[in-house]
Amino acid sequence: MELLNRIQDPHDLRRLKPDQLPQLAQQLRQFILDTVSRTGGHLSSNLGTVELTVALHYVFDTPQDRLVWDVGHQTYAHKILTGRREQMGTLRQYGGISGFPRREESPYDTFGTAHSSTSISAALGMALAAHSKGERRKVVAVIGDGALTGGMAFEALNNAGVHPEADLLVVLNDNDMSISAPVGALNRYLARLLSGRFYASARDAAKQVLKVAPPPLFELARRLEEHAKGLVVPGTLFEEFGFDYIGPIDGHDLSALVPTLQNLRERSGPRLLHVVTKKGYGYKLAEADPITYHGPGRFNPVEGIKPPAVAPKPTYAQVFGQWLCDIAVKDDRLVAITPAMCEGSGLVEFSQKYPGRYHDVGIAEQHAVTFAAGLACEGLKPVVAIYSTFLQRAYDQVIHDVAIQNLPVLFAIDRAGVVGADGATHTGAFDIPALRCLPNVTLMAPADEAECRQMLCTGYSLNGPSAVRYPRGAGVGAQVNRADMGVLTVGRAQLRRASQAPSGRRIAILAFGPVLYTALRVAESLDASVVNMRFIKPLDVELLHHMAQTHDALVTVEEGAVLGGAGSACIGALQARDSHTPVLSLGLPDAWLEHGDPVQITAAIGLDAAGLLHSIHARFPDIVGDLPGPLQRAANA
Repeated sequence: MELLNRIQDPHDLRRLKPDQLPQLAQQLRQFILDTVSRTGGHLSSNLGTVELTVALHYVFDTPQDRLVWDVGHQTYAHKILTGRREQMGTLRQYGGISGFPRREESPYDTFGTAHSSTSISAALGMALAAHSKGERRKVVAVIGDGALTGGMAFEALNNAGVHPEADLLVVLNDNDMSISAPVGALNRYLARLLSGRFYASARDAAKQVLKVAPPPLFELARRLEEHAKGLVVPGTLFEEFGFDYIGPIDGHDLSALVPTLQNLRERSGPRLLHVVTKKGYGYKLAEADPITYHGPGRFNPVEGIKPPAVAPKPTYAQVFGQWLCDIAVKDDRLVAITPAMCEGSGLVEFSQKYPGRYHDVGIAEQHAVTFAAGLACEGLKPVVAIYSTFLQRAYDQVIHDVAIQNLPVLFAIDRAGVVGADGATHTGAFDIPALRCLPNVTLMAPADEAECRQMLCTGYSLNGPSAVRYPRGAGVGAQVNRADMGVLTVGRAQLRRASQAPSGRRIAILAFGPVLYTALRVAESLDASVVNMRFIKPLDVELLHHMAQTHDALVTVEEGAVLGGAGSACIGALQARDSHTPVLSLGLPDAWLEHGDPVQITAAIGLDAAGLLHSIHARFPDIVGDLPGPLQRAANA
């Protein structure tokens, strides 16, 4: 690691000779592998962008020149080269550095990101801002071929192409889709030729000469140039957007990357460099199976990822995937849709068994929802498997295309609530406030895996839009009966524990989702009643009012934004009937959650048992009374 240890920031990197860069890349790749194997994190994507990252920081004057990453899960090499090597041991841990770019973390992180397809829009804004202020700087956006499937990326390309004053370079990191010609000597030669001044000057001179020719002749020459180029490089599409296209080029060949980027640095206007990389590059196990090594936990890099000795409890995503396959047997109208989250959403088995009824639409959440609406219009029963944080990107489509038309689309919302190491950008905080205000929508929150299956059956049976929100990972281990296709009574809650406390000391905890089990533990300490609310919309208003009439205080608990959340719905329902029973609403705070272990985060925001106990005692000391010593210490923790 001798070379890598000398690099404290990109200024040190630029002091190296070009022939030292491959050795640095090798050390950087080994450092990433060693780090991620200890901390967990994104691996395949980061191993694939090592040389590209080295070349970009070597050629461009970062952070004066702006480097904007798309998604950001491939920026570990970037973090290491920009002064955060010593902090990599804290990667994605509570109080440590983020797994994504964050503006507050480093001046080299010019734009915070963790969602897809935003880089070109942000970079164009930066480039035009520099132009309007008279500042000379380069702006580079790095976008993957997967992120390019997002409609926002094409909107940005379309806009950028009409701004020749924008000093913008888009680097297309092609590491998966078969959209490029074979990479070899000819393509390397073409990339260097097309990026050089000679080609650009010759083409511009030819255009000037032909401008005095009759218009038909000029148009013919223009078309001949574009189509001749299209025979050897797949750049016609980008040229039509107004970009100068260069590539494809081997993204692991620094002897080609560096001079090509140097040529492009000297040019201006919108241009696009197409580089071809391989996920997991340099680590054979990740190269062979980039999906398994996409976001691993801790593992031995010599042995690779091994299956656990003891089979883990099924995750909610697995419960959903099994339910989907079971429904498909009984109803051939079922169609499953995912915006590029097949593995994460538990759809692998379904995609293999029912390929004709499975649609991965790419990173295009808006399209996924409206596509589902179109299917529903024709009598099919679409199920959209989507993460809570990604559903936000299709909110307009949920409203206009599904809810207003009252179409039977079921949203299976994964990663609802605290997600852990991915932090604020992936926290499923806002689906409850967003969906509960929409007419026609039924919104459910299961307390465990078995109830999740029941709610999926319930939502699927309805003749209108519905959603089931469930957390990441496994639940309490509730036994799931795959033969059970029963449905719940819509809007009916479930009393799980009745308080035996005397009048004046009665508290009822109304739990939405898996926090039910934490509430039950707290209730034993307080002799409180506990209601599994099940339905966020419609609420079980009758049981809610009964609890208000028979208890001295109510506590609502949810793993979602407390502002506008399920607790707010309860307060509104009580106010509508002029109830004066005091209510304490607990949930995710009005703040962005940090990344880290979910247990730590839950404790930090007061949604663990000790936190609930503390909040209840602090708000209702006269009702709760004095707690026994151990409980008092827990409440004060």
